[in-house]
Amino acid sequence: MLVIRLFRTGKKKQPSYKVVVTDRNNPPQGGKFVEQVGFYNPLTEEKILQKERIQYWMSVGAQPSDTVYNILINEDIVKGEKKKIVFKKKKKAVAEPAPVAAPTPKVEETAPAAEEAPKAE
Repeated sequence: MLVIRLFRTGKKKQPSYKVVVTDRNNPPQGGKFVEQVGFYNPLTEEKILQKERIQYWMSVGAQPSDTVYNILINEDIVKGEKKKIVFKKKKKAVAEPAPVAAPTPKVEETAPAAEEAPKAE
């Protein structure tokens, strides 16, 4: 199945993306792609999209990713509602804390009552 998605290029902390058509099974980083149909730079908001080629690939059955779909709606290439994008949180390798023992009930110590000394008779 074909998919239209972003292919990251650029330096560290300076992302830019190619909009590419690729097979869904190819890895997003460094995988081969069928055709480059656009460019997107989020820092400068520069977008270059080939409208005819994108529409062609979508008519053939290529599905855009959620981010690409929202970009296509902004550029009036596709009509519809934007999709909500949910980012996955990275799992941190944290050692589990030691289990806390249940607190033991406190036994109140009462002062011994004044003991009566045996009366000497």
